[in-house]
Amino acid sequence: MTFESLLTLLTMPQIIAAVAITLLAGFVKGATGFAMPMIMISGLGSFLAPEVALAGLIFSTVVSNVWQALRGGAGEAVEAAKQYRLYIGALLVMIVLSAQLVVILPQSVVFLSLGLIVIVLASYLLVGRALHIPDHHRGFYDLGLGAISGVIGGVAGIWGPLTVAYLTAVDTPKKLQIKITGVIFGTGALTLMLAHLRSGVLNAQTIPLSAALLIPALIGMILGHQVQDRLDQKKFKRATLFVLLVAGANLVRRGLF
Repeated sequence: MTFESLLTLLTMPQIIAAVAITLLAGFVKGATGFAMPMIMISGLGSFLAPEVALAGLIFSTVVSNVWQALRGGAGEAVEAAKQYRLYIGALLVMIVLSAQLVVILPQSVVFLSLGLIVIVLASYLLVGRALHIPDHHRGFYDLGLGAISGVIGGVAGIWGPLTVAYLTAVDTPKKLQIKITGVIFGTGALTLMLAHLRSGVLNAQTIPLSAALLIPALIGMILGHQVQDRLDQKKFKRATLFVLLVAGANLVRRGLF
């Protein structure tokens, strides 16, 4: 990969903008454990073709989530994966099946639907409401929401909002939520990468961009971790919900305009 190869895909102002957007995405990811793909796809998508923007976020998403999942030890990551194995399985299957639809399914419909769902649920939780799911129904919710998140992830490269909203709604402890989102997002990102190597979204022209954006993504995460480590459970939950609201509003904007 050379700097000249990037200039064949982006202009210099676009490269600077892409680095700034990715740095911000990494910071938010480090602080709250999610939102990197949403920030990158919306930011990069404002001046790049949708397929190029999607390709640009893939390497950063894979590496950042593997790091997040393993932060604190591989043993904890394995236990978290076992606890949410149904969600992860449904997510991965639907990412593979739906990734091939990226060039034919209108993304505006996907963004608008997801944005409205996220806004309603985040608002509901911010006013102090709770979502109680009985233990004997958890398998049903894990499979259903995992499948829906997988469809959205395969088409738009975004499966975080619904996952985080679900984990927050059932009051998942901060440490476990960070760990399981890293596992879920990491396995999903790896699957997405393989699926889009097949679909052609990741190719000789877009792989250098995705690799280059990994550097500001990781720098941003390091900075964000300094904030995350200082947040207690209550502050972490409210910060997560506010980020979800902003993300949902941005998805609605993209769906409408």
